[in-house]
Amino acid sequence: MKKILAFAGSTSSTSINKKLARYAAENLENSKFDVIDLRDFPMVIYSEDEEKENGFPENAEKFSKLLDKYDGFILSLAEHNGSYAAAFKNIFDWSSRIEAKVFRNKSLLLMATSPGARGGQSVLEAGVSKFPRMGVKEHFTFSLPSFSDNFKDGKIVEEELDKQLKSTINDFEKSVNL
Repeated sequence: MKKILAFAGSTSSTSINKKLARYAAENLENSKFDVIDLRDFPMVIYSEDEEKENGFPENAEKFSKLLDKYDGFILSLAEHNGSYAAAFKNIFDWSSRIEAKVFRNKSLLLMATSPGARGGQSVLEAGVSKFPRMGVKEHFTFSLPSFSDNFKDGKIVEEELDKQLKSTINDFEKSVNL
């Protein structure tokens, strides 16, 4: 059975994107999954000088090696001022220095949610444009608008959005299992 790694591009202890990533993972039908928290991988801000002087942070290497163990990824990006959260950008930068194909030529279910009606569309667009060059074999996307209205008690309550996500999960899982 294939194994999926799910995580949020956020270090918030109350991350709505982590809730969405977990929900998506729980709806996989033919794959095992693990959910991780980026708070478990603290590291110094990336810079060329830091890399030259000290090499790769231990947690950057740990995170990069972890990606090797999975057949696909579920990532829900937090949107901060229209872009990635700083913690995600940092771990992504370090990881790309260790292995340029961060996503290891594997499939990615890329999601975003936010309190607003756009559902993290700006950060989702940034990921869609960047991640294929970073080793995404095939990507699938989902945006959940107005998180507080559409996600309650650990699930999506708006029926049409829930159907849309489950269909996207199904397509993603088929790609992983090819």
